Amino acid sequence: MESSDKPVLRLVGGHTALDLVNTVEPRVPQAVPEKEHLKTPLDLLRWAERTGVVEPEEVSDILSVWHGEQALAAALGIREALYAVLLTRMDDERSTAPLQPALEQLSTRYSAAVARAALTPSVDSPTAARLRIGDVAPFAVQDRLAAIAVDLLTTENVADLRACPLDEGGCGWLFLDRSRNHTRRWCSMEDCGARVKARRLTDRRRGRQLPPNSAIVES
Repeated sequence: MESSDKPVLRLVGGHTALDLVNTVEPRVPQAVPEKEHLKTPLDLLRWAERTGVVEPEEVSDILSVWHGEQALAAALGIREALYAVLLTRMDDERSTAPLQPALEQLSTRYSAAVARAALTPSVDSPTAARLRIGDVAPFAVQDRLAAIAVDLLTTENVADLRACPLDEGGCGWLFLDRSRNHTRRWCSMEDCGARVKARRLTDRRRGRQLPPNSAIVES
C-alpha cells in the first residue's frame, strides 16, 4: 500500500486492541476528540497493515472485495464499545449503565466473526485444530479486530491497565503497565511525559523570575 503523508501514529498500548482505542486524541470519556486518526477506510487499512492485523500481501485481495465504509463503521463501533468496557473495568466506582450495551455490541461482532471462521489443522500438532478468524476478505479487518478486542478482555489483567493522566497534561491513551514496579505513568515518556516535564520546568523557571514580594494590586 502506498505510504501516507500523515504523521505516524504511535503504538504504545502494549496490545493491538489498546492501539485501536488510541486512534483518537486526546482520549477523553464522553467527549468528541480533537483528532481522529481513522477518518477513511484507507486510514483503517493502513493502520491494520502497520499493526499486523493484516499482512501486506493480503491488502490487494481485501481492497478488491472490501466494503470500506461498512468495515470502518464496524471498526469504530468495536473501538468505542471496547473503550466503554475498559473504562468500567478501570474504575469500580464508574456507573455500569453503559457496560451491558457495549458488551453486547462486542459479543455480536465477535459472534459474526466466529460464524465466518473456519477450523484448520494446527501447525503445532496434526491431530489438533485451531479456529481461524478473519479469512473472509470483505470482513477480514473487522472480524480480526473483534477477536483482538475479546482477547484483550479475556486474557489481560485489568490491574495492568493505565490511562495517560489527562489531569496532569497527558492524552488519556490506554496502555498496559508491564514495568518492573508497575510505576509507568505516561503513554510515552518521550512524548506526553517529556512534554509535561518541560512545561513544569518552564513554569518553575517563570516562578523564580518573579520579583520578591510581588503582589497583584487591585484598583
